[in-house]
Amino acid sequence: MADTLAIEGRAYVKGSYRWAVNGETFPSISPVNGRELAQVASCDKADADKAVAIARKVFERGDWRELAPIKRKAVLIRFAELIEAHGDELALLDTLDMGKPISHARTVDVPATARAIRWTAEAIDKVYGELAPTPHNQIGMISREPMGVVAAIVPWNFPMIMAAWKIAPALATGNSVILKPSEKSPLTAIRLAALATEAGIPDGVFNVLPGFGHTVGKALALHMDVDCLVFTGSTNVAKQLMVYAGQSNMKRVWLEAGGKSPNIVFADAPDLKKAAAEAASAIAFNQGEVCTAGSRLLVEESVRTEFVGLIREALKTWRPGHPLDPATTCGAIVDQAQLDRIIDYIGIGQSEGAKLVEGGQRVMAETGGLFVQPTVFDGVNNRMRIASEEIFGPVLSVIGFTTAEEAIEIANDSIYGLAAAVWTSNINTAHKVAKALRAGSVWINHYDGGDMTAPFGGFKQSGNGRDKSLHAFDKYTELKATWLVLE
Repeated sequence: MADTLAIEGRAYVKGSYRWAVNGETFPSISPVNGRELAQVASCDKADADKAVAIARKVFERGDWRELAPIKRKAVLIRFAELIEAHGDELALLDTLDMGKPISHARTVDVPATARAIRWTAEAIDKVYGELAPTPHNQIGMISREPMGVVAAIVPWNFPMIMAAWKIAPALATGNSVILKPSEKSPLTAIRLAALATEAGIPDGVFNVLPGFGHTVGKALALHMDVDCLVFTGSTNVAKQLMVYAGQSNMKRVWLEAGGKSPNIVFADAPDLKKAAAEAASAIAFNQGEVCTAGSRLLVEESVRTEFVGLIREALKTWRPGHPLDPATTCGAIVDQAQLDRIIDYIGIGQSEGAKLVEGGQRVMAETGGLFVQPTVFDGVNNRMRIASEEIFGPVLSVIGFTTAEEAIEIANDSIYGLAAAVWTSNINTAHKVAKALRAGSVWINHYDGGDMTAPFGGFKQSGNGRDKSLHAFDKYTELKATWLVLE
C-alpha cells in the first residue's frame, strides 16, 4: 500500500480540494526513510480569509446549524463509519507522515478517532437545556447555541485523534469548522475532509487549511470573524494564541498545552513489575511524543534500584524499528528538528550530572529514518532541565523520594499540570495523593486511563478547557438566558 498510495496534499475548502491562493507548497517528508510523500499546499492569510468567509456564510444560512440534531447525528455517525472503512489507508498515512508504528496507528489512532466522532454524535440529541427556578408567572429558559466559526489548530503527534477531539463537538453543536493540521503531519486531516463530505456534511462546514503556524495559523488566530479558537500543542504557542485573541476580537480560546507528568511509584505498589511495564510504555509509546508522557518517574527510595532494573528490562520490548513492520513498538521521530531536540536534551542530562542508565543513542541512521533509543536517566532532581522542561521524546527522568509529602511536593513543583499517576496498595495513600496532585487527570495503579466519557485537559500552564465528554460541548457553544414574563 505504501508504494501505491495516492496522497492528496491540497487544502479542502467548500467541498473540494484546491491549492493555496499563493500557489506555494512545501514537501511532506517521511521520517521513516527521508523520502518525499507529497507536495502540500502552503496556505496563508488569503486562504484563511476565503475559508472563514465561506464558513461564515454557510453558518448564517443554516445548512448545518439548523439541521435537526438527530440528522446531524446520523451524518456524523456515517463519518465515523467511513473512517473505520478507510482505516488501513488513514493509518498508513499517519505512519508514513509522522513515523508512528503501523500497529499503533491501526489499533489505537483509527479506532479512537472514529469513537470520538461516534460518541459525540450520539450525545447530540441527549443534551438538554434548562429551566430556571422562577416565580409562577415567569419562565427562564437556559439554552446553548453554536458559536459560529471555529478554528482548530492541532498537533502532529496524534493527527487524527487530536483533530477528532476538536471537530466532533464543534460540528455536533452546529458550528462551521476550519481545521489547521500541523505542517509536520497534515495528510490524514486532508483525507478526512473528503470523507466528511462523503458522509453528508454540507460544503463549507468542514474545511482544512494545511500550512505553517506563523502564516495560516496566525491568520486564523487574528481573524475578526473566527468566533472560537481551539488548540493542542506547546505552551509557548498556546500563550501566543491568547495574545492574538486579545489583539483581535476576544474570540474564545481553549488550549491544551504541554506536560511533564509525574508517575509516582510507592514501595507498596500492588505489582512492581506491572508498574515498570506501564512506566516503560508511558515514556516510549508513540516515541515519547505524547503530552501526557510519564516523563518524571518518582520512585520511593527503598525500591528505587530494583525498580530502575525493572524499567530497563521492560524497555527491551520498546526497541526502535521500521514503522511498517507490525512487530515494531517504537517508530521514527517526526522530523530532524525534533530528533535534534531529543539528542540535545540527552546531552544536557549528562552535563547536569544525571546518570544515563539506558539508551541515549540515535540508531538506524543508515535507513535514512529518524530513530532514537528510549532513554533512562537516574539520579535526577527537579532543578535539572530534563526534569523541568518538556522534551517530547522517549527520555525518562527517575527521581527518588522518601515520604508521600515529598512525592507530592516534587510532583507539583512544575509549571505543568496535565496528568499524573500513583501506584500504591494503600487506599488512603492513593486518594490523599491523588487529591493533592495538581493535574487534570490522575490515574491510580495504571497509566493513561480514561475514554470518551471522561474530560481531558490540564491545570496551570498545561492549558484550559476540556476535550472529550459532555464538558467539551461547553467550548463550542454560547450560553443564552431567555426570560419570559407571563401577562
